[in-house]
Amino acid sequence: MDRELFRKDPRSYALELVEQGFSAEQLLEACLAYMSHDDVRDMLDANELSPRFDEEDEDEDEDENDRPDYYDEVDEAQEWYDFDPDC
Repeated sequence: MDRELFRKDPRSYALELVEQGFSAEQLLEACLAYMSHDDVRDMLDANELSPRFDEEDEDEDEDENDRPDYYDEVDEAQEWYDFDPDC
């Protein structure tokens, strides 16, 4: 593998892993295991994959600046356990 690519552009390096046969599912699982719940929510939201982008659930009266309820549901102990079960 290209150490220079890893140093300069780790995203491209990760995509190259998949192109060279590393399972995309394994890479996704590694990313999700590394990311916090908030990181995953932000990523899904930034890519319009979060529930707030479901057409069926759209509420035009909802203010875009309102923080979704699921942020209040985070259990810090569970988040740490998900990150590192031995913690």
